[in-house]
Amino acid sequence: MSKTIRVLQKFAKFIGPGVMVSVAYMDPGNYSTSVSGGAQYKYQLLFSIFISNLFAIVLQCLCVKLGTVTGYDLAENCRRNLPRKINLTLYFFAELAIIATDLAEVVGTAIALQILFGIPLTWGVILTVLDVLIILIFYRPEAQSMKRVRIFEFCVGLLVCATCFCFLLEMFKISVPNKLTLMKGFLPSKVIFEDQQALYISLGILGATVMPHSLYLGSALVKPRLQEHDRKKYGRVEDRPSLSAINYSLHYAYAELIISLFLIATFVNSAILIVAGASLFGKPEAADADLLSIYELLVRYISPAAGLIFALAMLCSGQSAGIICTMAGQIVSEGFLEWSLPPWATRLVTRLIAIVPCLFVTLTMGQRGISDILNLSQVVLSLILPIVSAPLIYFTACRKLMTVPDVYNENEDSTTNSNGTDVDETTPLNAIHKKRNADFTNSRWLTWLAVAIWATIGGLNCYLVASFIFGADVHF
Repeated sequence: MSKTIRVLQKFAKFIGPGVMVSVAYMDPGNYSTSVSGGAQYKYQLLFSIFISNLFAIVLQCLCVKLGTVTGYDLAENCRRNLPRKINLTLYFFAELAIIATDLAEVVGTAIALQILFGIPLTWGVILTVLDVLIILIFYRPEAQSMKRVRIFEFCVGLLVCATCFCFLLEMFKISVPNKLTLMKGFLPSKVIFEDQQALYISLGILGATVMPHSLYLGSALVKPRLQEHDRKKYGRVEDRPSLSAINYSLHYAYAELIISLFLIATFVNSAILIVAGASLFGKPEAADADLLSIYELLVRYISPAAGLIFALAMLCSGQSAGIICTMAGQIVSEGFLEWSLPPWATRLVTRLIAIVPCLFVTLTMGQRGISDILNLSQVVLSLILPIVSAPLIYFTACRKLMTVPDVYNENEDSTTNSNGTDVDETTPLNAIHKKRNADFTNSRWLTWLAVAIWATIGGLNCYLVASFIFGADVHF
């Protein structure tokens, strides 16, 4: 029993990064695709949500491994290990993904503010810049103490819990007489392959779920705990974590990530589709409804309270996802380009890049423009995901990058070298107790699984976009 308690106590220290990553999989960009799926096919597309989250878990575990073993996030590894032209090309697509993702957060937050408080869309878009202030105040991963990082993770966690609670309330507002039919929805359904529109919606769910910016985020959020371990145990931190820190953190980081994605992202996305399937199934106007129309449909077919709960969930998820997306923007800019700007300037510039286009569309095209730009952002993300995920698979399969020297002798005092001399503060960590190498390279089956996921996502998303370009009636 005492061993179980110790494991749970240690696991509690790792709660945070997985919760923050899960935010990227439940942003307002997911709502319209899930509602469309539930309205047209009831619960039959729950399998699409489930498989999309499985894909996300595999890719995010690779991100955790890359950041933990190398000490650098995905963007930094691209800068350090790829030719400059390829690095700049990847940066362009990564920045485009950040902008496209942030547009969805801005749209969701602005519409939620209009519903809840009557704030015009234009002012709602402008107000979304305020989440940057929260990041500037709280999130300082470079700080010597983990306290500030944990406070920030707790604040984001509160928004996540509020989103989950709202959809839990929505679930109590509906009636599902046949629970077996609902559970069968999580199993593969032939309707996905027999009905072209069902395939389109499934691909839209996939594109809206596995977000490109979350890969950079997931590989960066592991750093503070690794640095804390080395700081406490060895008195200082170097670029690459010690083998001790990797062994201490890696499996707990995996567990926290997987549990967070299953309990949070899978639940929220499934809840959206279930609510739509139970209340809007067979309603033609729900097939291509935008966010504001979804609210109006919930008010009409369930209750005004259901509509308000949906708007509140959209506000919480939009705000938390906006914060996370701004963080990802900073990670991408600093990682690829090694910007020398102060962190506050990087975050502010990244946020403004996304808000300015959205504000322009709001002023010139109104609500219809807002809906169109949200749909466009999902198409862009579908195209970019295979591009940004390819280096992740390559790096984690590269033995040179994923091999770590055992630079510490865990059975001896870490203040002496292998020759018995004292270690001072200027002694490099990699010069202490060189012994053997630990290989964290992907196994062959994991590499092939990651490649298969990459090929599936890339092929299906390209098919979705190509069909849309050639005039198919696709509802994103």
